[in-house]
Amino acid sequence: MSRLIVISNRVSVPKAQGAAGAQGGLAVALTAALREHKGIWFGWSGKETETFTGHLDMQRRDGVTTATIDLEPQDIDEYYNGYANRTLWPLFHYRIDLTEYERHFGSGYERVNERFADAALPLIEPDDLVWVHDYHFLPLGSQLRAKGIKNRIGLFLHIPWPPTRLLVSLPYHERLVRSMLDYDLIGFQTEEWLESFLHYAEKELGAKVDADKTIHFEGRKVKAKAFPIGIDFEEFTTAAKGGLTADACDRLRASARGRKIVIGVDRLDYSKGLAERFDAYDRFLTDNPDMAKDIILLQIAPPSRELVASYQNIREELETKTGHINGAHADVAWVPIRYVNRGYPRAELAGFYRAADIGLVTPLRDGMNLVAKEYVAAQDPEDPGVLILSRFAGAALQLTDALLVNPHNTEQVSEAIGEALAMSKAERKRRWKAMFESVQREDVVKWREDFVAELFACGTVPGES
Repeated sequence: MSRLIVISNRVSVPKAQGAAGAQGGLAVALTAALREHKGIWFGWSGKETETFTGHLDMQRRDGVTTATIDLEPQDIDEYYNGYANRTLWPLFHYRIDLTEYERHFGSGYERVNERFADAALPLIEPDDLVWVHDYHFLPLGSQLRAKGIKNRIGLFLHIPWPPTRLLVSLPYHERLVRSMLDYDLIGFQTEEWLESFLHYAEKELGAKVDADKTIHFEGRKVKAKAFPIGIDFEEFTTAAKGGLTADACDRLRASARGRKIVIGVDRLDYSKGLAERFDAYDRFLTDNPDMAKDIILLQIAPPSRELVASYQNIREELETKTGHINGAHADVAWVPIRYVNRGYPRAELAGFYRAADIGLVTPLRDGMNLVAKEYVAAQDPEDPGVLILSRFAGAALQLTDALLVNPHNTEQVSEAIGEALAMSKAERKRRWKAMFESVQREDVVKWREDFVAELFACGTVPGES
């Protein structure tokens, strides 16, 4: 059996038996794949070093080998804070107004990708499968090819792929996409992002695309396909049956004192539509004064990328909006928004989800959004809550029984809150059952197995006929 070499920006080292905390669903799925294929997970340690050496820190725990490298401060500034998070992230989420085009960002991005390629070389054996993750490493496959790697190499993009008319605003966009065509397989979250990529390949590069989404370009053949990611259903639902989940559920319900609970759980990011969500909730409170004091919104928003100015701005904006809404509507016994800037273990979040009558998941643009799926998985089958979901999240293509909304339309989101509160139990159960079956069926294990099987079927490796 071929080994699997996973390459991602950050590495999740498996926790020792009984260690506190929990890995995310993606980490759990990749860890299981690495155990199965006896592979290695390689990425950045998250640490700085004064001088880059390429030294690999190898660890092995619970059957999984990890390898990490440290980066220089300039690397982190240009590759991570710069090109990845101030150029590609906003552009790929359709926020061209926030996209920064700095030449040194691009050169730093290419330099770090080459450093990763150099460091990965001694890890890769001739028949290994190499699985590269996300926008941090779009050119990494090309860098590996230039260094003589002939293995099957796949890329999975966890975020959206923008329309051609937006992507062409990126300096050297053609060079970037050409480098991606050195992969054997490129995976996307949805058919929409896949079609955007194929459109660019045809219109801008002149590539030929077959009916089965195989791209032919300059003698190479690249398969492109949608692989919608899911949650680790079994692990999440098992954890949700534990004491931490039950305690969290009871604690939140007790604090609500009989009021209906709306919950949002998002990383603090402008793509999540939090400002628009707060405006829609404000509108609901204003338009429904008779219902206002019977509802609370719990918004959990852990900070991220705090060194990037646009993230500092969104935090300030949300704090201002929270103060305005609470000041305008609260009284001595009730505050309409509970805004929390910290994270919680997933088992505890599952309890919050179960306690909530409405899950409000309204990103402006999202590759998938697993919070929507976790909310569905955490519900009480006998009395489930209602999911309000942005039609611009990848999850909307699977969770079609949610109340689908345009997050830019505050009136529509406000009306959806009212509809969810008025929905009968029979209707809630019907919608929930259909979504639950989808979440159970399209889980992260299926996603991982489908991608690895497709990558294995691509091309040939040395020694195979």
